[in-house]
Amino acid sequence: MDAVRGYGAEVIEHGDRATLFDKLNEVREARGLTFVHPFDDPVVLAGAGTAGLEIVEDLPEVDVVVVPVGGGGLLSGVASAVKQLRPAARIVAVELAEGPGLAPALAAGKPVAVARPAETLADGMTPPFVGALPLEIAREAVDEIVSVGEGEIIAAMGLLMTRAKLYVEGSGAAATAALLSGRLPVAPGSRVVALVSGGNVDLERVASVFRAAG
Repeated sequence: MDAVRGYGAEVIEHGDRATLFDKLNEVREARGLTFVHPFDDPVVLAGAGTAGLEIVEDLPEVDVVVVPVGGGGLLSGVASAVKQLRPAARIVAVELAEGPGLAPALAAGKPVAVARPAETLADGMTPPFVGALPLEIAREAVDEIVSVGEGEIIAAMGLLMTRAKLYVEGSGAAATAALLSGRLPVAPGSRVVALVSGGNVDLERVASVFRAAG
């Protein structure tokens, strides 16, 4: 939040994730603002899709693409691009086990409000619901959904920070966690891409979590 304020933006805090978008719409209407949806907007999804374009450009014969999912914007954008260029590629969505959203929405056939953990390092994977457009795309383009737990995400963060020198948030480490934990088995010799996206995590919090983990 300090960084956002430093860029000149105003931060409005709201303590209830379930009513987050209600609060957002209240502020938007009261002040005549324009809302850019973070994960249910076709232009935002197209922007996320450029990551998929880069994956296929760098690894044309990619077999498996593993993507974390919260609201579904990143997943659906990447899946759309990869499936257009490399239809044989397997797209795997990775959810937070403590608060999955995509699997319940697919089961219901529509966006549904889901329970999310109040405290998690993977807060980017805990919006109130999965977007309608990402859900529609996921139904066609996602081949598999796996879930990872908080401990597995923390372990993946540790490896990415120490071995890959990537300061990554919990959500960004989820795809790597799915592979490291064995939740997503892959055939030997498979060409696999785990998307690492996001570095919004407080340094002191990361340090305390790693200390607690031993």
